[in-house]
Amino acid sequence: MLINDFLYRARDLYGEKEAVVDGLQRFTYSEFAERCFRLANALSSLGIKKGDRVGILSPNSHYFLESFYGTSLIGAVLVPLNYRLVSDDFQYAFSHAGVRVILADSELTNSLDEIRDRLPAVEHWIVARFDDAPVPEGWLDWESLVTVAAPTPPESPEIDENDLVSINYTSGTTARPKGVMLTHRNFYINAYNFISHLGISHDDNEMWTLPMFHCNGWGGVYAVTAMGGKHVIVRVPEPKGLFQLVQDEKITFACMAPAVLARILDYPDYADFNITTKPRIACAGAPPPLTFVHRLEDELGWTFLQLYGLTETAPILTMAEPKPHLNLEGGELYRIKARAGHAALGVDLRVIGEGGLDVPQNDETVGEVAARGNMIFKGYWEQPEETSKVVRDGYFYTGDLATMDEHGYINIVDRAKDVIISGGENISSIEVEDILYRHPSVLEAAVVGIPHEKWGETPLAVIVPQAGESPSAEEIIEFCKENLAHFKAPTRVELTEALPRTATGKLKKFELRDAYWENGKRRVN
Repeated sequence: MLINDFLYRARDLYGEKEAVVDGLQRFTYSEFAERCFRLANALSSLGIKKGDRVGILSPNSHYFLESFYGTSLIGAVLVPLNYRLVSDDFQYAFSHAGVRVILADSELTNSLDEIRDRLPAVEHWIVARFDDAPVPEGWLDWESLVTVAAPTPPESPEIDENDLVSINYTSGTTARPKGVMLTHRNFYINAYNFISHLGISHDDNEMWTLPMFHCNGWGGVYAVTAMGGKHVIVRVPEPKGLFQLVQDEKITFACMAPAVLARILDYPDYADFNITTKPRIACAGAPPPLTFVHRLEDELGWTFLQLYGLTETAPILTMAEPKPHLNLEGGELYRIKARAGHAALGVDLRVIGEGGLDVPQNDETVGEVAARGNMIFKGYWEQPEETSKVVRDGYFYTGDLATMDEHGYINIVDRAKDVIISGGENISSIEVEDILYRHPSVLEAAVVGIPHEKWGETPLAVIVPQAGESPSAEEIIEFCKENLAHFKAPTRVELTEALPRTATGKLKKFELRDAYWENGKRRVN
């Protein structure tokens, strides 16, 4: 099960079909495959070989799409990072992964130049120029490299389906992210699930609103290519431009975070566009408000699809597919569509409660979601002790808490890990708390996720101030923005005299959340 097969299949069966649209640039599958071959050969000429790590920092672009195959064709391991992070985060992840080459969009080279002296293992810096930006000093031009490289398939090393394809860094319960090792087999199985449950075919035109650094865009890199569909690249997902693409490119499918979906639903002039398709919109992250499902399907006439997964599961675990024999209609149908769903193909899914037993299917008893299958990651890069914490008895324990109903649909109700998902981005509450504790007016701090209509969740900082101090919310938020990526900063701050703790001094965050979530659970309407 090698993902490179998907590219060869697309080239052989759909060579003259349009494959990629990125602004004014358009490539057929023959042209796309040739660009991937050229990149692979260019990297080989720089000494990159099987097992070497190649970092990439970029918004969505045809370059980013090409990097997935340009690395896997020669057995190199791609390390895609969230470009919205700060330089210190880039330095940590690229150093931890031991990358030898960094590929970067021209708008992000300055951030990397700031930490260049702290990345001594990086031998080559390659820039993908946006809008004909100049080539910065010390950088190699992507186009110049691939132009002189051979357009034929590279010599392939012996690659096993359990070899790594990528290391994806994800926020966890510690301040530093962990590198999730994902293999050819992981992504191959996920592509099958993407095709099976989301109905991908050669007639599909996918609009890339989801960042490609998000675990290969949940599967689109491989599934859409495998089936010969068209990739329509979106660099900045703003509503008017998205509606324009849906109209002009006849979009039939898109994956998006709840925040992007909210902006689409709130766009007042959607009727100005002549939409002739009925796009299927797959959403994940924090469970959406029920009104999102209702508005998308009833007002726009599009189809809502909810899925659940994690980077560690490559990522699809469940799909909220309404079973036809249940004959659901109206609000009950929308309720099912807003849940995390039932197990995808090949997923052994459990919700484990007290004593290690599966919870009853009463949609009330809460347990931790655990899964087993070929989509489960290989482990955390150079952190076997962290891997052993979450993989036990053959199951990956997600840290997410859920109930299960009589029909096998799970509903995520909370997180055992203190990770906040805001607009589809993972935020470690501990990382934010670490910054808060640096403020001279803060004695104690706790950060929890609270509901937000646009972002799904947003960070709330609850602070016990130093004696005689009374910092303003604006001061605290600005301090965080100066020391963190802006999307990680709290959007709300509350002062309190004491934080709730157990008799042993452990912080009871659920008490802070309960004031904002119905009975300690996520609101679904």
